[in-house]
Amino acid sequence: MLPTDITADVRGARVLVCPLNWGLGHATRCVPIVRALMAAGKHVIVAADGEPLAFLQQEFPNIETIEFGGLTVKYALGKSQIGAMLRQMPKFLLQIWREHRKIGEIIEKKQIDTIISDNRFGLWHKQICSIYITHQLMVKMPMKWRFLEPIVWRIHGWFIAQYDYCWIPDKAENGLSGDLSHKYPLPENGRFIGILSRFDGGTNQAPPPTSPYNTIALVSGPEPQRTLFEQQLVELLSTTHRPNLIVCGRPTTHNTRRIGQITLIDHLDSATLQTLLQTTPHIICRSGYTTLMDLVTLQRTATLVPTPGQTEQEYLAEYVQKFGFELLVQR
Repeated sequence: MLPTDITADVRGARVLVCPLNWGLGHATRCVPIVRALMAAGKHVIVAADGEPLAFLQQEFPNIETIEFGGLTVKYALGKSQIGAMLRQMPKFLLQIWREHRKIGEIIEKKQIDTIISDNRFGLWHKQICSIYITHQLMVKMPMKWRFLEPIVWRIHGWFIAQYDYCWIPDKAENGLSGDLSHKYPLPENGRFIGILSRFDGGTNQAPPPTSPYNTIALVSGPEPQRTLFEQQLVELLSTTHRPNLIVCGRPTTHNTRRIGQITLIDHLDSATLQTLLQTTPHIICRSGYTTLMDLVTLQRTATLVPTPGQTEQEYLAEYVQKFGFELLVQR
């Protein structure tokens, strides 16, 4: 589902799409963009690594791809992530510098006309059209670091200014991202492009079949919190004595296993997942922004469990309660 025509911003015929490897959300929200570009006759090349690359290769089996590593993150075990982020900051800056240098080689080799970077800071090039995607113009900081938010906003704004366009996946009014996109003035190159989702939220389709499960739980995000969440979901759903499904967010593998009444499956294709999200009575998931966009598109709400210490998810889980979502704090 792509609510606005973004192809007018894209120059030339050869487009490089580069999602951030920070969970699957950046890759999944690129799906409607890739579809729109291909429908417009563009030759799309995906540059990514790890699970985002595996996901997009499965979504578009015939698409040209490049393994292109970049910014990766490892979360802490505890309920605060600020220490882990600060310790990894030198590595982040080095990775941004490296990917900025590497992108020039890819552009020259593949004769790229436009590059679309989903939250990858270093992927602009002055000689071609460069587009940046983010819903997080400002970065939410922990309470005692809140005074740094305007400074971090300005730093992020410097990166955004290097691009020709900044696409913001949200609505201009009553937006889903709240302060993240709406608190500060838009950058000069910024525009809202509407809610992005790989799912079709149309109501003209035949009703999907009834789900065999009482609850579907979606696991996502960087380790070790991804695995901790999966383990806690197993513990929680084991008490219900009803058929439940956990989708483990591992597109590089396709294993299925059972624990009592719980089925755990590594990955589902988008069509199957959409049907289950539309028909399963209860949904539990992280409060990642892409997941929220998918659920809003399908007109579903969920019980949200933000990653402990991940300030963006903690803020979004609180904010979207006005849209009918429920908040559950992970132990």
